[in-house]
Amino acid sequence: MEVVAGIDIGGTNTKIGLITKNGESLGDISFSTSDYQNIDDYLDQLTLKIHSLVKKTLKEVTLIGVGIGAPNASSKNGTIENAANLNWKGIVPFVEKLNQRIDLPIKIMNDASAAALGEMLFGKAKNMTDFIAVTLGTGFGGGIVANGKLIDGYDGFAGELGHIDITLGDGRLTGLGVKGGLEAYVSATGLKRTVMHMLAKHMDKSELRTLSYNDLDGEKITKAAENSDPIALRTYKYTGKVLGSALANFVAFTQPEAIFMMGGLVKSGHWIIEPTKKYLEENLLQIYKGKVKLLESGLINKNPAIMGGAALIWNDINLDE
Repeated sequence: MEVVAGIDIGGTNTKIGLITKNGESLGDISFSTSDYQNIDDYLDQLTLKIHSLVKKTLKEVTLIGVGIGAPNASSKNGTIENAANLNWKGIVPFVEKLNQRIDLPIKIMNDASAAALGEMLFGKAKNMTDFIAVTLGTGFGGGIVANGKLIDGYDGFAGELGHIDITLGDGRLTGLGVKGGLEAYVSATGLKRTVMHMLAKHMDKSELRTLSYNDLDGEKITKAAENSDPIALRTYKYTGKVLGSALANFVAFTQPEAIFMMGGLVKSGHWIIEPTKKYLEENLLQIYKGKVKLLESGLINKNPAIMGGAALIWNDINLDE
């Protein structure tokens, strides 16, 4: 059975999965990204883990390629460039270096754009030609499909929607230093920052007042919302308002049929989805109202970046057939 190694490179951990042509995962493994200061040491470990995963798979498999979702990855150049949350600075010729260790087709792409491709091959967007996928994790990523094709841009860096300034340069800093960038408000990190803002602005009693910033997480904030905590409720309403308004602007780019939400923040369910739907619809131009679906990803119980990484290889094979 042929498989592709789909890889999700995060600032903390790297996750690897073996994905079949039908989107079935035959096994996964992970290791620390942050432990490796040197890119060659990291790639040696990555290669070892890929081969180890193939060997321990219960079914007899043949590895036919490696697809990678990573921050600040150029699909055109095969590089990772100036990623804020990775140890390797500057321009890293990632694909070239990995090909020295693994002599197979290797492709890399921004993790959110790869996730959009994964949604198109393996998720709910199989029959769609126009949609946007947004990843709401530690940061905010975007992948755009228009006229049936993923938009990756001139240099392979299209879709950096999380770093679009929504405050005219007078707001929170994103991981790339953009003042007022969307991900500083709409992400797991942004949610925590909003809780702190709401605690300072309002005097309501709240179970969140006893928690430090480092002890806060989405699960605790969601639990507080379920307990009708006023700070948690204000936080989700505000986050949904910011996200819905931003998505309404993005609709004007390509007029998508649907917007897919994925990532850790989406696990809060209706607390984030309902206000986002409300403010998306309110802010759409009249010609778009009632036409754009806001959906949870079909890969919600899988790793979208792993599936997307694998889709980079499987998509090329499908196009060649």
